[in-house]
Amino acid sequence: MRTAAAHAAPAMPVLADPGQLMARREALGAAHAAPLASYAAALRRSTGQPVPDADPADGGVAARLLLLLETPGPAIGRTGFVSRDNPAPTARNLRRFLAASGLARRETLIWNTVPFVIHAPGAANRAPSRREREAGLALLPGLLKLLPELAVVVLAGRAAAAAAPVLAVLRPSLPVLRMPHPSPTYVCTSPAVPQRIAATLAEAAATLGDTHRSIAA
Repeated sequence: MRTAAAHAAPAMPVLADPGQLMARREALGAAHAAPLASYAAALRRSTGQPVPDADPADGGVAARLLLLLETPGPAIGRTGFVSRDNPAPTARNLRRFLAASGLARRETLIWNTVPFVIHAPGAANRAPSRREREAGLALLPGLLKLLPELAVVVLAGRAAAAAAPVLAVLRPSLPVLRMPHPSPTYVCTSPAVPQRIAATLAEAAATLGDTHRSIAA
């Protein structure tokens, strides 16, 4: 017999709740989140494009792991955040993978290689063009200046992988890991894809553990 839990509906994504969304907006003024909120606001002014904020429920400027995705998805128009809590399939997958990895949320920051919205209102997301990738990569130094505790970067997807040479110049000693994008488009193509994502995040968690032990010693 199936239990009541088996019939329960999936939990609603946190940022689909207007009250929770308002609380996250208010939390952008917190010490760990405010510098990134200012950075995003400056990008909105300079690019003239929508640029979502980093989720203040994550580590903010104290983050030790930077997870770079590709571009803001359609859910951004509803929430204004780059977040694992967005009401979108990619966020749902990411939320699941991050929870399984054991990575503490306060250690992480999620951002996009191309931080501004590139799709037309109401249109499906698309891969960034070469010019858009280059424009996004040119903004990466400003982000890294805000992350003094950074100990590892995870690049998710092909567009994010283009950040590797930039990171090698800006932070030569920083470990950089690559994994497939967590979009259902990729995750559902082969069992190997979720396995690679899980393995990469596990390696990132181990890297943070090793860094912590090295500092403590």
